[in-house]
Amino acid sequence: MTDKSSLISQSHIEDPTSLRYMLKLAAPMVVTTISFTIMQFVDRFMVSRLGTDALAAILPAGFVSFLPSGFAIGTLTGLNTFVSQSLGRGNKKDCSNYFWQTIYMGFAYFLVVVAIMWPTAPWIFKMMGQPPAVADMEVIYLRIMLYAHILAIVNWSSNQFFMGIHRPIITMCASLCGQVVNVAANYVLIFGKLGFPQMGIAGAGWGTFIGIAVGAGVNIAVFLSGGINRNFKSRRSLSVDFGKMYDLLKVGLPAGFGLMMNVAFWGMMLFALVGRHGKEVLAATSAVLSYGGLSIMPVVGIGTALSSAVGKSIGQGRKDLAAKQTSVCLRIGVIYMGLVGVCFFVFRNELMAFWATESTEPKVIEAGANILICAAAYQVFHAARIIYGGSLRGAGDTVWLAVVSTAGAALILGLGGWLVVKLVPSLEYMGPWIAAAVSIAAVGLANRWRFKSNKWMKIDLFKRRPLGMPVEV
Repeated sequence: MTDKSSLISQSHIEDPTSLRYMLKLAAPMVVTTISFTIMQFVDRFMVSRLGTDALAAILPAGFVSFLPSGFAIGTLTGLNTFVSQSLGRGNKKDCSNYFWQTIYMGFAYFLVVVAIMWPTAPWIFKMMGQPPAVADMEVIYLRIMLYAHILAIVNWSSNQFFMGIHRPIITMCASLCGQVVNVAANYVLIFGKLGFPQMGIAGAGWGTFIGIAVGAGVNIAVFLSGGINRNFKSRRSLSVDFGKMYDLLKVGLPAGFGLMMNVAFWGMMLFALVGRHGKEVLAATSAVLSYGGLSIMPVVGIGTALSSAVGKSIGQGRKDLAAKQTSVCLRIGVIYMGLVGVCFFVFRNELMAFWATESTEPKVIEAGANILICAAAYQVFHAARIIYGGSLRGAGDTVWLAVVSTAGAALILGLGGWLVVKLVPSLEYMGPWIAAAVSIAAVGLANRWRFKSNKWMKIDLFKRRPLGMPVEV
């Protein structure tokens, strides 16, 4: 029987392990992630027109704001796992009820985050040793982003829900609406167009806030619409269920902790180890990370779609299909990221020249071209890390992912980067970046080993629960 709740009808595509099936499922998420990264790229490019100080400020402030939000985003990935497996088991109302649990927990979490981080923002950047002119702009941007993340909970939860029920086209449309508004609002507010005052980096923050609000409005309107409500009872599943909250946290907390630690150590590398070589190197790092985000986001989209496909296959009791789906996505990711790595290496000077302005110091361009060599080296390993990680996440194997990700960030990136700086100071800012490349490669290989061991096949998230019954405390 055809599942009308699914994006892909089995009557049209019989083989759920085919390249066509996976591409059709992944395409909307790829568009979503690419468009989001393009938006960030454009935002940083507009901010770069304000000068080196502004470009150097937006990256640290963004990383600090991403520490609590990264924890939330990682935790919410468990929603995709439970929604997709519930869909495979035929428990559609559970899909919506899981969504509401993430909304309740997310709002409560970020109210606490804002209460703690808003007053401590100046102290945070002072402890990071940021220059006073840069730190003032960082505080402004961070505080605005903290408000934005309260609304972003709706978008993050909606993304996982719609991907879990195999309707990523909804996520794509909502994201595109928000991102178009974001870019337009940034242009108006940063540079003071259409009668608005010129707000500089604060304009970038409020433009992002407005874009997130628009995306959240579209997402929640579709979630509560007649079609979703008929299939998934979205308006009748608002009850608080502590059992489902426990399940979501059991699977999601390791992912959230792993992502937060990864971001924290990347931040340490960038600001404590790389930033010590001057704001020019920090600005170059910001530019390189913009290219890196643009390159990896399509694979992130594929990995998210793979989590949903694997979850549904496992829910249907077809773990053999999950293994084949992973193999298909891995081939796509490795080929694509391999080509990206070649482009980074061959065109590194041209890519950095794009950021050049009359006020840009030549050292920014030179440092960025050198850093792009490291970025080129780890692209294929990054693809393996994300694809295998997406498959393991769909199976609920998040504890492994958290342990490996944290170990790679703490031991190789953090401790290893510090040792390189101390023992081989001649490498300067390249030392921490070499450690970063080794960290990504090591985690990618570790995830591959875990997947090949087939231990993820023994995980049962609904163990001792009858098929068709809701999750209970």
